Amino acid sequence: MVARTLVDAWTKTWGRTMSADTAPTHLGARIPGQAVIEELLALQSKESPRSAFQRIFGVSPLSSESQTWYRGALGEVAVGRILENLGPEWLVLHAVPVGTGSTDIDHVLIGPAGIFTINTKNHSGQPVWVAGRTLMVAGRKTRHLYNAAHEAARASKLLTAGAGFPVKVSAVVVIVEPKSLTIKARPEQVAVVTAAQLLRWLHGFNPVLGPVELARISSVAVQPGTWHRRPAPQGDQLALQRRFDGLRILVNQARRRRVAWMLGVPALVFMTLTNLGAAVLHALGGR
Repeated sequence: MVARTLVDAWTKTWGRTMSADTAPTHLGARIPGQAVIEELLALQSKESPRSAFQRIFGVSPLSSESQTWYRGALGEVAVGRILENLGPEWLVLHAVPVGTGSTDIDHVLIGPAGIFTINTKNHSGQPVWVAGRTLMVAGRKTRHLYNAAHEAARASKLLTAGAGFPVKVSAVVVIVEPKSLTIKARPEQVAVVTAAQLLRWLHGFNPVLGPVELARISSVAVQPGTWHRRPAPQGDQLALQRRFDGLRILVNQARRRRVAWMLGVPALVFMTLTNLGAAVLHALGGR
């Protein structure tokens, strides 16, 4: 409860003392996958609407360029929903802008068990293999472990500077719905778990932070200036969520229509051939 209680108090204090134009944005308002969703929708806005023919036959509304962003957004949203069940003693931040550009950290967790940065990877239906410093997806090497370790080290440096005392941050790579996750040798600096394992894994830690430390770190973590040198306005998260939900509905509708056509056409051909065969046999029998 400490983390969220303090953040609420921080928000109320800033709201009373600063105008809406000058008050810093509370990072706790950001939605899961916000940075990825913003990029996805920007790409989609450049695409021409599908024709009636394309809609009927289930052509996806996603461009080839935006498909990767969409997949990433689904992964971050899925993990965000899981983290909603973490408990009131945890502060959870999503899509935290960091540095000077558009880089962000998918999820930052602050609770009695420690501070964690989560790098979410949507590799649904693919085998994932881990051994030491190597993480492979469907036989291909990735930089997931290196990137996750770099994020945690960066977060530790920034939170330490803001809090005024050393803040240890643990790196986590969360794999969303893999076909399998095989860990031959655990990485030294990064934990690798599936989204389904995440809550149980986090609840397995003993408390390492007290109320005073949690309060201080949380108050620093929600401030955009802690992470980014030039924090940008966060925009309308509700409108962004609605646009993404609308796109998701269209994508799912297109997928269902493609499946219906794939199942329906063979069935139609089979029925046609069956009826034709029956007609031929009937004609031959009548001779």
